[in-house]
Amino acid sequence: MTAVEAPAGGPRHLDVSIVIPTCGRPQLLERCLMALLAQTLARERFEIIVVDDGHDSRCRDRVHAIAALEGAPRLRYLCPIRGKGPAVARNCGWRAATAPVVAFTDDDTRPETGWLRLGLTAMVRHPEWVAASGRVRVPPVTRRRRGVHRAPTDHEWMTRGLETAEFVTANAFVRRAALATIDGFDERFRRPWREDSDLQFRLETLGPVGHATRALVWHPVRPERWGVSLRQQRNVFFDALLYRKHPALYRSRIRRVPPWDYYAIVASTLVAAAMAGTGLIGAATMPMAGALVLVLRLAAQRLLHTSRAPAHVAEMLCTSAAIPFLSVYWRLRGAWHFRTPFL
Repeated sequence: MTAVEAPAGGPRHLDVSIVIPTCGRPQLLERCLMALLAQTLARERFEIIVVDDGHDSRCRDRVHAIAALEGAPRLRYLCPIRGKGPAVARNCGWRAATAPVVAFTDDDTRPETGWLRLGLTAMVRHPEWVAASGRVRVPPVTRRRRGVHRAPTDHEWMTRGLETAEFVTANAFVRRAALATIDGFDERFRRPWREDSDLQFRLETLGPVGHATRALVWHPVRPERWGVSLRQQRNVFFDALLYRKHPALYRSRIRRVPPWDYYAIVASTLVAAAMAGTGLIGAATMPMAGALVLVLRLAAQRLLHTSRAPAHVAEMLCTSAAIPFLSVYWRLRGAWHFRTPFL
């Protein structure tokens, strides 16, 4: 499973192996690794496995440099031979792990100093747990204008959703035996989306998935270009895969009903375009007005808890007009690809 491995030292019998997927983000990876070097758990009790599916020499060099630091824990750098995506990378990591418990986090997190010790303690105290989710906190982005903190952007607000998620691989502890039983992550999830929910649902068939609430990692918001919400609509393709595998759980714990307003916007726009194309200009105004009202309602919902800066409002208006079309496209494409009645 590995193409490259950094020199590894230390004992073979460890309590926990940390697996970190990375892809072309050496600075973030270094920040995460330095936070792991500051853990209060004794360094001879854990190892760190970085899995780089981007085969980035900058990431490799950072890992080698940190591994060479005095007193560093066992630190390995791996690259999958085949495949890409976080599911592939995490499978590569846990299969190379030697400890009975595998701790997952991401390269853009900053674990608190007691994260590993507290997460491992929770797993030891609850031998019936097959896994446990830790706590994720998203620090507020501080922007000041005339001495006043600005409200978050839509992207920042959505990132805060990690704080209330049931189970995310930014902070999870899983018994290696349980991972082996279910064969780890489903590598058909090629983007960082829903692969953790799928893992959670399959782990729950083996036993309880607990909550290690004292094991904390920080997940700072990464800067994004204009229109990030449009690019994120591709994630919906993998909602279809999750629905195909766990339809009842998807409806009860992910999304209870399809986004009928999105379908209404798309249908109304197509009807209006068809009417206009046949010369019924006046009649086309009614479905077009209905679509516009729904788009404005979507934009208003997204602005409810977010910034009212003119540039951000303009972005919300523009992207709210496009999101329904992109979302429906990726939903239907996912439904067709995975052969599932997903709406």
